[in-house]
Amino acid sequence: MPEEENAKKFLSQIADRFIDSKKVKTSTILSKLVSIRYKDKGEIREYIMKMSNLVTRLRALKLELSNNILVHLVLISLPAQFSPFKISYNTQKEKWSLNVLISQCVQGEERLK
Repeated sequence: MPEEENAKKFLSQIADRFIDSKKVKTSTILSKLVSIRYKDKGEIREYIMKMSNLVTRLRALKLELSNNILVHLVLISLPAQFSPFKISYNTQKEKWSLNVLISQCVQGEERLK
């Protein structure tokens, strides 16, 4: 940063850089969220919680994503062996909460094993 003799101008420059930093962080986290895929390694509960953590971090950066969007992102990111599970969700009238999704995915994972 260039040297400034005026404190207000200096603090303004720092604030401007912080705003840009928030944009970069938001973009990076959002990119991770939409590109993450479950690779059948580890527990599916941990995977879903990792996705939920990314959404929480985005909310802290003032980007609101609903839990309904998170549920859909999780379902989209699951591999082909979860297709019957996805079809089952899509044919039901009610929407699942994150806790119900985790419960259903854990049960589905156990059946696949």
